[in-house]
Amino acid sequence: MIKEIKNLSPEELMKSVIQRVATGPELSKNISREEAKASMNSILNREVSDVRSAIFLIALRMKRETEEENLGVQDAMNDNTSQISCALDDVVNIADPYDGYTRNIPSSLYVLPILAELGFPSFSQGVESVGPKYGCTHHKILKLAGLNVLLSDREVCDRLENKKIGWGYLDQSIFAPKLYGLKELRSEIIKRPVITTIEVLANPIRAKNTHFVTGYVHKPYPPIYLMLARNAGFDSSIVIRGTEGGVVPSLRQKANAHFYSNKEANNELLEVEPDKELNIDQKVRAVKIPDEFEKKTKLDKIEIKVDPSEIAKESLKLGMEALSGATGPMRECIALSASIMLKHVSKHSITDCYKEVNNVLDNGAALKRFKEAL
Repeated sequence: MIKEIKNLSPEELMKSVIQRVATGPELSKNISREEAKASMNSILNREVSDVRSAIFLIALRMKRETEEENLGVQDAMNDNTSQISCALDDVVNIADPYDGYTRNIPSSLYVLPILAELGFPSFSQGVESVGPKYGCTHHKILKLAGLNVLLSDREVCDRLENKKIGWGYLDQSIFAPKLYGLKELRSEIIKRPVITTIEVLANPIRAKNTHFVTGYVHKPYPPIYLMLARNAGFDSSIVIRGTEGGVVPSLRQKANAHFYSNKEANNELLEVEPDKELNIDQKVRAVKIPDEFEKKTKLDKIEIKVDPSEIAKESLKLGMEALSGATGPMRECIALSASIMLKHVSKHSITDCYKEVNNVLDNGAALKRFKEAL
């Protein structure tokens, strides 16, 4: 099969693949891991037309990607992602949805300096804006705060190794420029292609133990993410059921998180009841967007209800207050998410982790780390 693929030009291979995957719900055929990898490489290298690239990505999604197809697409994306090593025992790689938040005020960014203060250097990855939601992202919040969001991977690694900072942000445009270059194509596709699922699993900065954290909404996704996390080389991984598919669970219901503690371990389930185990008593699921923020805004060919820049301002305001010790939904969202991550990497009880996280919020250590990075 590999020999046959090598004998085909990118256009010939894509034609052959499309003829099989784009023939309807009953007649479409699956392709091999090697074919999926070669096809995705041809898209990343812009060796095929945008029309054929879009058809391939849409057809895969409509057919529903197989495990082999997901792995093949990821193999190609891994090959086109830069990777460096840090002189650290542990690094936590946090990937919130690349398309951001539109229904809640995001809180996950502020977990980074908390984990760093507790001995686990952490960074998040993403882009400024991408479809289908074009929401508020870590990039937008950090840019507003004054952070250089386009640092090189080596510069971010230096910050992770810096005992006064220990956290950072790495943009996809830096570690995977070819993938980043598909933004316009993805905008034209509109719906979520396989790229959206897999791009969050980028592994650009490694340590002795590299831990991956992401979120999900739909039940079929945790085993897919954990399979892909192993393929990306993560030593451990946890996938949290969070609001808007992010890493922050609802404050109003049991939190579910699927994980593996090492590559050879079986997948396991962590369940946390915020009210019973952590005495979290909130009337909201997440930090609500103020009603006055809602207005029709035109952005990148789509109409949205809330300007993501306004969400970013509110997130930064409430985030700084929470890191300063203020109480409320923002603090509880940060503390719950950070506690689940800390439990995963430290193996301590969830109640002990919650106490440690709140101590860091009360004593201002995380706030100091946040400001030190700016």
